Amino acid sequence: MHSEAALKLERFLPYRLSLLSNRISASISRAYAERFTLSITEWRVMAVLARFPGLSSNEVAERTAIDKVAISRAVSNLLRHGRLQRETHGSDRRKSVLTLSAAGHAICDEVVPRAEAYEQALLAGLDDAERTALNRIIEKLMRQQAIAAEHL
Repeated sequence: MHSEAALKLERFLPYRLSLLSNRISASISRAYAERFTLSITEWRVMAVLARFPGLSSNEVAERTAIDKVAISRAVSNLLRHGRLQRETHGSDRRKSVLTLSAAGHAICDEVVPRAEAYEQALLAGLDDAERTALNRIIEKLMRQQAIAAEHL
C-alpha cells in the first residue's frame, strides 16, 4: 500500500532553497572551473581564508558547512597548486593553520569583483526593501534551522 501523503516539492521550502542554491553554485562553479581551474569547494575554502586567515581545515569545514572530507580534498588540491600555505600553529605544534599564498591572493583579487557582480546581477530584480527583507529572512531561517531540526 502506498502513502497518499506525497510531498509537494514545488512548494516545500527546503527543496526550493536547495534547487536555487544548486543552480547558483553550478553557474559559479562552471565559471571558476573554466577561468581559474577551481572547484566550488576550493573557492569556498579560499574565500573563507581570505576573510579569516589562519584557520585549521576543521575550522574551515565548520564555517562552510561542508564535510571535512571534501574540505580536506580541496585543501590538498589548493596546497598542491600553490594557492594555500600550511603552517604549524605557534603555540600548538600539532595544529596546522592555513593561509592564502600570493597566488591564492591573486586569484581572489580576480574572483571577488566577479562574485560581487554576479550577486548584484542576481539581486537586480529586487528593490532595496526586498533585498533588506531577504537578508532578514535568511538570517532568521539560519537561526531557526537548528530548532526545526529537532522535528526530523
